[in-house]
Amino acid sequence: MSSNMRSDSTQMKIKSACTVFLASAFVVACTIGCSSKNYVRSQAAPIIQQTNELDAKTAADHRNIVDTDERAQKGIAGAQSAADTANQHAVSAGQSADTANQSAQEAYNRVDSLTGVVANLDNYKPLSDLDVTFRFDKATLTSSDKKKLDSFASNLANARGYILEVTGGTDSTGDANYNYQLSQRRADAVVNYLAAKYNIPPHKFYLIGIGKDQAVASNSTAAGRAQNRRVNIKLMSNMGNASAPATSAPATQPNGQL
Repeated sequence: MSSNMRSDSTQMKIKSACTVFLASAFVVACTIGCSSKNYVRSQAAPIIQQTNELDAKTAADHRNIVDTDERAQKGIAGAQSAADTANQHAVSAGQSADTANQSAQEAYNRVDSLTGVVANLDNYKPLSDLDVTFRFDKATLTSSDKKKLDSFASNLANARGYILEVTGGTDSTGDANYNYQLSQRRADAVVNYLAAKYNIPPHKFYLIGIGKDQAVASNSTAAGRAQNRRVNIKLMSNMGNASAPATSAPATQPNGQL
């Protein structure tokens, strides 16, 4: 019996030891598990925070980009609108100028031939005249031409009952129809300058473009062609006692430029 009691005691001790071991192992496992979780959490927290900060910065950058793009689009639209408005104003101004110029052009007395001019000038006497020449295929007045026209226009201060006969010409180079148009443009250039600067009424002008029909010099030489590229302006008056000098201004010397 004593032997059985010792055996039972031994078994109880073994069970107790096993229980203690198992409990210790459980405690150790729990401790290790908690420690592992805490370690993982401590390591992951900064990464999560950085990720959140990166996401927030990305979202902020996106909003800034969207805002900047919207402002840029509004600015572009505003600039385009202003440009369109300015362009419309420029077009309107150009159209108004064209209309005014066209009205002035239509008011000038345009004739089809020198005979038509003469028929209307039977009672007019020449007081002075001037030639201005042009470069090849040009209808633009130079500063020298304008000075000559200014000098010529000084005769108008004392002239009464006058008109201005303006005849444009060309050399023989090129198509006849084109030369008629070119000679007309040259006459227009002279008339527009005098009318604008000296406030001469349109009805005072009699314009004609004769092209190459009435050459004043030989077209076989450069100097002759230069003289033919001209506009002749004659101051005519129907007043017998007109005080402007009845002299002719010297013809422009050829400039030798084609």
